Amino acid sequence: MHTPDDHIYQEAQLSPMTVDEINKLTERARALPPSGDQTRVLVTDGEDPWVITYQDHLYYCTVDRTKQKIMVAKFSELGEMADAELVQVWPGKQGVTPTFVEIWSPELQVIDGQLFIYFALYNAKLGEERLYVLQALSNDPQGEYELQGKLEVPTDRWAIDGSVLLLNNGEKYFIWSGWEGFTNTSQNIYIAKMRDPWTIASDRVCISRPEYDWEKHGYPHVNEGPQALARNGRIFIIYSASGSWTDDYCLGQLTYLGGDPLDPAAWRKEPQPVFSKTDTIFGPGHASFVQIEGQDYIVYHAARSSQAGWARQIRAKPFTWNADGSPYFGKPE
Repeated sequence: MHTPDDHIYQEAQLSPMTVDEINKLTERARALPPSGDQTRVLVTDGEDPWVITYQDHLYYCTVDRTKQKIMVAKFSELGEMADAELVQVWPGKQGVTPTFVEIWSPELQVIDGQLFIYFALYNAKLGEERLYVLQALSNDPQGEYELQGKLEVPTDRWAIDGSVLLLNNGEKYFIWSGWEGFTNTSQNIYIAKMRDPWTIASDRVCISRPEYDWEKHGYPHVNEGPQALARNGRIFIIYSASGSWTDDYCLGQLTYLGGDPLDPAAWRKEPQPVFSKTDTIFGPGHASFVQIEGQDYIVYHAARSSQAGWARQIRAKPFTWNADGSPYFGKPE
C-alpha cells in the first residue's frame, strides 16, 4: 500500500533537518525493525490516536494513510484495534465538502449526548490550516455525519489539534494548538469558550507556550495535541511538546487551579515532562485517554526507533493516579 510523504505541506525548514531529510528518515525507519518491546503496540503504522468508549464498545477515530478520509473502527478490546474494520464517515453524502489537501488528527467526542468529530484541514498553503466540526446524524459513530463548518475564532490564525474541555458545571471550552502570528515560529496552546459544540463564544487565550528546554527540541518550538483529562473533580490538560520529528517529543501537563479557565493564571504548567522517551522507545506523544472496566489507559504514538522521523506506532499502557489526584503515566512501554 502506498504511503505518502509526511508533512510535505511544510514550506518552512524544520530544524535540525529539512522536511525532505525527515521524510528520508521516515522511509528508512519504516523499512527497518522497530526498537522497543512490541507487546503494547496496537497499530504498527499510525499516529495521533483517538480512542473512546461509547455504548459498551471501543471506537478508534483516525485518517486513512493518504489523509483524505476520516475513518472510525469499532471493537471490544484494545488488542482488536489493528484488525477492526475502518469505516469511512467523511467526506460523506451530507452537506458541502470544503476543498482540502489533507485531514489531520480527527477526534470523536460525545458532548451533551451527541457525537461530534473535530479535525483540521490543510488547504495547500502553509498557514491556512483551520479546525472544523462534524455532527453525527444518529447515535452510530460509524454512521453519517454532517459538516457544521469551521470553528470561527475572532483572532483567526493557523490552528490544529482541536478538542473540547468540559468543566464540572457543564461549561464548554475549546483547546487547540496555534500560531501567535502568521509565521511558523512557535506552536502554543490556546483556549476559548464555546456557546455550543460548533460555535466559539470568545476570543482565544494562550495558556501554554514552549518555555522549558524539554519543550524546545527542534524548531519551530512546539506545544500541540492538548487533551483534557478529568477525575474526581480535577481537570488536567496533557499536551505534546518539542518537534514531533525528534526523539525528544514528549508529554507535558497543565493543571487547572480553578477560577476562570480563560485566565492564564488558572493553569499551572509542570516544570518537567510527565511522559518521555526511554532507552528503546522514542518520541512518545499525542495521547488520548480511555477507561476500560475501571482501568485507565493512555493511548499514544511513539517513533519506531531513534531518528525515525514521522514513522510511528500506536501504543497503549495502563496508568494510575498520584496521591494528589494527578495522573501518573510512568514510562512508555
